[in-house]
Amino acid sequence: MGSEAIAQARYVQVSPTKARLVVDQIRGLGVDKALELLAFSKKRVARTVKTTLGSAIANAESNLGMDVDTLYILRAFVDEGAKMKRFRPRARGRACRILKRTSHITIAVGSKE
Repeated sequence: MGSEAIAQARYVQVSPTKARLVVDQIRGLGVDKALELLAFSKKRVARTVKTTLGSAIANAESNLGMDVDTLYILRAFVDEGAKMKRFRPRARGRACRILKRTSHITIAVGSKE
């Protein structure tokens, strides 16, 4: 494997489980096919993944001088970010904790050799 360009979106306010559904679809694809798939996805997080992929493509082109037509998604994964803890009032004076989950989306592109 040659060099690769990486882009990250950190603290995206979507649960990692939902983000992984979208990222799993584009792993290993060519960037043009992946961008097309993300453009027509109905998932809300697909817009953020598309932005992150665009950033990785721009990094590969400007920093490493790679040809955009030969780029593939080498690695794409979602890690769990910090959780925002909120409380909701319940019956009889109780409270329930609500976890608002965040994600770190990482995409690495490069050329297959």
